[in-house]
Amino acid sequence: MDLRQLKYFLAVAEEGQITKAAKRLNITQPPLSQQLILLEKELGLKLFERGKKRIHLTTAGNILHNRAEQMMELMKTTLNELQETNDGIAGKLTLGTITSSGGSLLPERIQQFHHQYPKVTFDLRQGETLKILELLTIGIIEIGFVRFPVDYEQYDFLPLPEESMVVAANRASTLFSSSTVPLNLSQLIAQPLLIHQRHVTMITEHFRQAGLEPTILCTSDDITPLLIWASSGLGIAIVPESAIKLFPGSSLVFYKMASPALKTISAVVWSKKRPLSAAATHFIELFKA
Repeated sequence: MDLRQLKYFLAVAEEGQITKAAKRLNITQPPLSQQLILLEKELGLKLFERGKKRIHLTTAGNILHNRAEQMMELMKTTLNELQETNDGIAGKLTLGTITSSGGSLLPERIQQFHHQYPKVTFDLRQGETLKILELLTIGIIEIGFVRFPVDYEQYDFLPLPEESMVVAANRASTLFSSSTVPLNLSQLIAQPLLIHQRHVTMITEHFRQAGLEPTILCTSDDITPLLIWASSGLGIAIVPESAIKLFPGSSLVFYKMASPALKTISAVVWSKKRPLSAAATHFIELFKA
């Protein structure tokens, strides 16, 4: 079994017809049919069920189809890496990030990476953790920046430093003063809280462990609207500390919280099922130092 046979097999599997596959491969039908017969003979397995109008994969054919796609992708990545070794790392690095990391953590690392590899360009997607993981799974991005937890069976990851949660309030608010910080949970009772959906369980549990019940006005899958509401005086946002850098010069004031402080952990993640480009591999190395 060689790469040409795999290429022919994939074309037939995807097109469902010898005629269409031959046209796609720019060859005639007889040599394509012959290669498929030789492949089945070599493997000792039936890969196709040949119907009147379409060819369908057998169970063995489906297994080979999945593996063949991975092998062709690996070959493509290998050739790209060899070319990069010859020409210097280039190409496009696709990243996905949650809002807070995109506004605070990434710019510094991207600046550092761009200085080392000026031929690499970037495609940046932003969203909440589940959206970033979905983009990773389907291969739209190579690297994601998300909040824990993640599925350890699907993704490799590097945990980032633990991050404290802070309280964001409108500067004109008289609820808190310099003499009241760091804030205790009891000071937030009856205040309309604005919380990211991913942090609701953690924050609620902390309140209840202290014998308190939070008043949650709004939950969101993005930190940005929570900060906008807090800036407008609609409520008090509890957000990761990295969110402080998202709206410089705004009407928001951020307050630290007293012990036991609320903590959150983010991570750099990538799919176990897809090989990384050389650019992605080198970018991940920045977070290992």
